[in-house]
Amino acid sequence: MNNLNTTSRAARPTRLARLATVALLLGGAAVGALAQYKIVGPDGKVTYTDKPPTAADIKAPAKGMPVAPGTAGIPYETRQAMTKYPVTLYTTRNCPGCDHERQALRQRGVPFTEYTVATDSDYAALQARFGSTSTPVLVIGSQTVKGYSASDLGGYLDAAGYPAQGRLSGYNWPPATPLAPRTVAPATAAADADEPAAPASEPAPLLPPPSKSGIQF
Repeated sequence: MNNLNTTSRAARPTRLARLATVALLLGGAAVGALAQYKIVGPDGKVTYTDKPPTAADIKAPAKGMPVAPGTAGIPYETRQAMTKYPVTLYTTRNCPGCDHERQALRQRGVPFTEYTVATDSDYAALQARFGSTSTPVLVIGSQTVKGYSASDLGGYLDAAGYPAQGRLSGYNWPPATPLAPRTVAPATAAADADEPAAPASEPAPLLPPPSKSGIQF
């Protein structure tokens, strides 16, 4: 009996060690899953990795993309990053992810341009530009990040060189503007449409025929 008890007590540390190893493995897997980043290649292919993106994953903006907003009150490091990799955010109403993205950018002190999507023309422009109408859409340089992910946002901002805590002094983010330009009818045309039509002019009175002597009365 003593031998069995001794064997049982000797086996307990082994089982505990195995359980501890399994717990560590599971914990490591969980940490790895939480640390995944989504990398979108130039061809649109999505790759998930536990390594944060680098500057090689972000290209300079293509011609015709939105330019960086004004640089008044922006630190040097932030100006350098926004010159190479300007940030543009596309949002809709009643979109929690859009609100989280916007708040995270402001808390980090990242200047960005925001476009709102509300009308059919806005959605058509968003579909033409990104191939879908889901929001939020964040563009850093030429890198497109769809949906809100704190790890993806932080990883790409780090890769672009934005400071972890940018301090903006006296800077005001520009107001959001509609994605599709709004067309307004000319004021003159509207004013003309409201005015009543001018009455037709009366015909000129007929003159009496000339007399035979050529003298008119």
